[in-house]
Amino acid sequence: MSFKLTTPIVFIIFSRKDTTQAVFNIIREMKPPKLLVIGDGPRPNKAGEAEKVAETRAIIQQVDWECEVHTNFSDVNLGCRKRISGGLDWAFSIVDEAIILEDDCIATKSFFQYCQELLEKYRNDTRIMLISGDNKSFSKEELETSYYFTRQVQIWGWATWKRAWEKMDITMTDWPEIDKKGFMNQYSPNKAFNFYWCQLFRLLYENRIDSWAGPWVYSVWKESGLSIAPKYNLISNIGFGQEATHTNDKSVFDSMGTKDLEFPLVHPKYVMADSVRDNREMKIRLKDAKRLPYPLDMWASKLKWFIIKRLLKK
Repeated sequence: MSFKLTTPIVFIIFSRKDTTQAVFNIIREMKPPKLLVIGDGPRPNKAGEAEKVAETRAIIQQVDWECEVHTNFSDVNLGCRKRISGGLDWAFSIVDEAIILEDDCIATKSFFQYCQELLEKYRNDTRIMLISGDNKSFSKEELETSYYFTRQVQIWGWATWKRAWEKMDITMTDWPEIDKKGFMNQYSPNKAFNFYWCQLFRLLYENRIDSWAGPWVYSVWKESGLSIAPKYNLISNIGFGQEATHTNDKSVFDSMGTKDLEFPLVHPKYVMADSVRDNREMKIRLKDAKRLPYPLDMWASKLKWFIIKRLLKK
């Protein structure tokens, strides 16, 4: 029986025409009945970016199947944090659940069916906050099930519900209290892991990093939420490079290989995070970020920010 996509797709674009076209070609193959497109405005200090933004937005005019298209384009540059979080607020004012793709995330065909089936299965299970197409554990041990539950929040091709996105706390209102009480320590006994995330959340709370993804991780964890990750990696990020906003360094996660899932899906018996895969993935993340061993990482970070603050006072 052939698969028919009935789930809306949210497509997040900006100024990269080539990668946007590649992702759009996949979307066109799947023919979603509803397409919601979010786009930020050009940065005023970037010569030629207005033209690139216009050319990229024009790709949406290639929709040639029966599809209800909605666009939410900003005339001015809002930055990642405001533009994407605000855009997703807009999207979930229109639909109750959606598959979300950015302009550099190439999905396998099975990704769409996997998301659609699990959006339905866990629609009313508030323990589950999102369904990811990413598997970054690099585990050699193959799962017997089609997917597993995880505390890692991966958003290079994912799906969620309005009821989950409504928990998004973009300003991280309660972070000072959560930080003071050490609530984040429950996620791992590994001090290096905890320092990595707590440091990131502090910087995000102080608006030193322009990111919507970090506050989303925080929001999921604040709700003790779980994610779903596939048995095989279903997303390849082709956007690493100089034009990327965040992924501009060499990375083990650049253009990862993919493999389609088989159907029918085999479901896990228990709704519990796979701590072995989670810990492995976090170790790979720290290594990829070139973090020093703990506690050297902590002391180096404190010294860095001490110097920066002193320089800013001058």
